[in-house]
Amino acid sequence: MSSPALTVLERRHARLGLVLIAPTVLIFCAVIVYPLVSAIYLSLFKIFTPTLQGEWVGLENYRAILASGGFWSSLGKTLIWTVGTLALQILFGIAMALVLHQNIWFRSLARSLILFPYFISTVVAVLVWKWVFNDLYGILNHLLMASGLRDMPVDYLGSMPNAMVTVILIGAWKYFPFVVIAVLARLQSIPDALYEAARIDGARPVARFFDVTLPQLREVLVVIVMLRAIWDFKEFDLIWLLTGGGPVSSTETLPIVVYRQAFALNQMGMAAAWAVMMMAVLLVFMIVYIRQTRQKEAA
Repeated sequence: MSSPALTVLERRHARLGLVLIAPTVLIFCAVIVYPLVSAIYLSLFKIFTPTLQGEWVGLENYRAILASGGFWSSLGKTLIWTVGTLALQILFGIAMALVLHQNIWFRSLARSLILFPYFISTVVAVLVWKWVFNDLYGILNHLLMASGLRDMPVDYLGSMPNAMVTVILIGAWKYFPFVVIAVLARLQSIPDALYEAARIDGARPVARFFDVTLPQLREVLVVIVMLRAIWDFKEFDLIWLLTGGGPVSSTETLPIVVYRQAFALNQMGMAAAWAVMMMAVLLVFMIVYIRQTRQKEAA
């Protein structure tokens, strides 16, 4: 049996723990729980955005979303954007990290410059790339026509599938430095003894990459894929500034639909329902991804 003095001390420690964790809980509720509950609550109403006045409609907004083909079409475009840009980010990021991990004379400068796309403002990056890809006075079309590779300018952002491909390439360029930073940090912590053992066994560079480097990168790649998939899935500003969801609606991803519903059509309740559906889809994908990853690690 515990003494009364020990019981009192345990209670004091428990109270102290509650006091210390209370600010974190309050911040969590303020920035996550409250917005989430508010979005779900708003999605049950038909609300006019300028006045925020409306009427209760229950699950009607969700029924309308699922009944229309717009949700599945936008979801497909969102998945194409997410998978395409994420795959290129992983590919370019790992390749660049492997180069910067080598003992090259301009390594310090290259490591600094590689972060430039990630740190530059999205607005500035979009303005530069829209100038590069412009179909009338863009430098890329000028070079293609001057070299004789093209007779007519290419409409990179105003036609399909050029628009989606261009947006994916720009997105990969903008965000792949995040992958470089994470992978490079992990490469520097891999023991050299593993590579020496592989060399002794006669493994060539490609074999060393697949047998040593890639397995060592597996844990960090799991985190990178999960984080970048979440961020890319809800990407709005880059796509909106580049194409506005066009041409027509060929690059209209789910975040753009949410924006249009809320501020173009002034249907805040419907926009909240779109946002909740978007969150539910992302949550399902993340649960499946985490379970598959854990099963592979356990195998």
